[in-house]
Amino acid sequence: MPQRTSIEARLGCADCGLHAVCLPEGIDEGGLARLDRLTRQRSTYQRGDTVFRQGQPFDALYVVRSGAVRVALGDADGGQQVLGFRLPGEILGVDGMLDDTHRTDATALERTTICEVPFARLEDLFHLLPALQRKIMRELGREVASTQQHVLAMGRPQALERVALFLRGLLERYDRLSRPTDTVRLPMGRSDIACYLGLAVETVSRALGRMEEHGVLSASGRHLRIHRRDLLDALCVADATSERRKN
Repeated sequence: MPQRTSIEARLGCADCGLHAVCLPEGIDEGGLARLDRLTRQRSTYQRGDTVFRQGQPFDALYVVRSGAVRVALGDADGGQQVLGFRLPGEILGVDGMLDDTHRTDATALERTTICEVPFARLEDLFHLLPALQRKIMRELGREVASTQQHVLAMGRPQALERVALFLRGLLERYDRLSRPTDTVRLPMGRSDIACYLGLAVETVSRALGRMEEHGVLSASGRHLRIHRRDLLDALCVADATSERRKN
């Protein structure tokens, strides 16, 4: 169950380190106060805790404040397909907007703090803060772009390109958070990455091993040291270039 008593969870929007990421530019103190009153709760989840489940009624959007969340879709046989991962400043729960029912499971991958914003009250706030509505729409567009990148990765026949695309996308998201990207700790395990990319866990490990051999990175468990980001970028386009040459 989520905890709601930590100092981190009680901090308001004005005190949050994601101020520049989550909020629209130019928002004043009055707008921040309205957002603080709007936010129903700021909860801290431990690893494995559920934020919401598939089939649960939708009534709020969630913003990751710290940590990371896995989004997955369950099937009738009890299996799950990982659809994505949400990092600080990113929105959860958009899947429920279609018919007021969540279509996915959201699970904390590590200690994670989340701001919960009741959707009905958010719609009212859009009228008071038009810039916030534009910000939310951009974030929804970012989620669509992330889905497109996932489709692109899944369409690559070579595992190495899939893993390279995944890592490049993750580093770009860390860039947006102004986090160091030369040394990274992955919040998700290799089994989650494998499920997300449609690969076996061993295949993901082999792909990382090949990147080490090529001098792209060094891997130790979930810790990565990126030596040559330009080489990582090259791996992302290698397969597409190969296909063009064949044609």
